[in-house]
Amino acid sequence: MLLSPLIRLSKNLVVTTCILFLLLANTYTTSAMRIVIQRVKSASVTVDQKQVSAIGPGTLALVGLHHEDTESDLQFCANRLLKIKLWENDNGAPWRQHIKQKGYEMLCVSQFTLYGTLSKKNQPDYKLAMKNVEAREMYNKFLGMLRDDYEPSKIFDGKFGEMMDVGLVNDGPVTMVIDSREGMISTQTSSMSLSDSDKNT
Repeated sequence: MLLSPLIRLSKNLVVTTCILFLLLANTYTTSAMRIVIQRVKSASVTVDQKQVSAIGPGTLALVGLHHEDTESDLQFCANRLLKIKLWENDNGAPWRQHIKQKGYEMLCVSQFTLYGTLSKKNQPDYKLAMKNVEAREMYNKFLGMLRDDYEPSKIFDGKFGEMMDVGLVNDGPVTMVIDSREGMISTQTSSMSLSDSDKNT
């Protein structure tokens, strides 16, 4: 006996809601690469009083790696970073063009403190951050993905593992966060929706 459209809809909503609840409930234990993006008029990195990188208009990306991140996390964030529409188009409509369309530059800075948590004594703890050796390898892969999908000469870097002075002129200000869990949630819910559709046909 076929279920009525209303009953099928209710069933799908319940299943989807349960999936989202379980995924969001595991927020603090699930692997996730995290990037803080700032739209800038200019940005630079200085190490030991020597400037190592500088850009004009574009984005400054602070990159945090979780200790369980994989290349899938890297690819998701690289795609988002290059396609996020932070600029107006030629007609002045806001949020219409991404960095590649504008031909702007990007400065990436590795920042393990994005995975810092506070202890009961309010001391930072970085146990969720990827360890130095593996993080360096993954970070370099991430830069490679960006350069493969854009003009390599427009992707700049700080100095991994060093104390850096990061200067910027935030344009707006506009600051956003990319989290690779977004990709995991959307992929799993899409898969479940397709599965439910198959069952009801």
